[in-house]
Amino acid sequence: MKTAAILLALTSSAAAFAPAQQVSSNTALSMKIDEMPGSTMPFKTFDPLGLATLGSDSTLAWFRAAELKHSRCAMLATTGYIVQAAGWHFPGMLSHDVSFESLSTMKPLDAWDAVPDGGKQQIYATILLAEIISEAKDVHYTKGGELPTIVFPPINFASTNPEKLKASQDRELNNGRLSMIAIMSFCAAANIPGSVPALTGNPMF
Repeated sequence: MKTAAILLALTSSAAAFAPAQQVSSNTALSMKIDEMPGSTMPFKTFDPLGLATLGSDSTLAWFRAAELKHSRCAMLATTGYIVQAAGWHFPGMLSHDVSFESLSTMKPLDAWDAVPDGGKQQIYATILLAEIISEAKDVHYTKGGELPTIVFPPINFASTNPEKLKASQDRELNNGRLSMIAIMSFCAAANIPGSVPALTGNPMF
């Protein structure tokens, strides 16, 4: 659980939006809503509350950055929950009195509760540092700068081909949106019995 949380902090962005491959059309300030990455079928411009027109172009850029970060965190959280539920774990000790093996026998949310306070504080501090670094850019994304990118290390798997890059960005956002639904469902099932019928009776919820 600790390792998964650290990875979640470090990955405050993903490779599809890496700056080395960005072109001007990838910044939210230069695009129309239906031209932005993630505007795909079957709901090409799904915005029933009209949030995309709530404020200025800078507001839209802030919304896109928030969606990216939440998508990436949700993908890691969903993967981590499944890995924990499957009982996979690292060897050795998490702390002097908590082993990874002991955490693997718990439900994922219970395993987080079992992490020592000192470990949680380290995770929170790492998340804060990653967030500060991703936001402290010369030109902020709300001013036309690059969208948030991976902090440690600056990994970039993005294609230089515009069509392939757009496809990668679409996949990342769509997978992230699905992951947000998934992790919300996992947490609901773990805390409200019967709230997610498909997960009712599963021992890890």
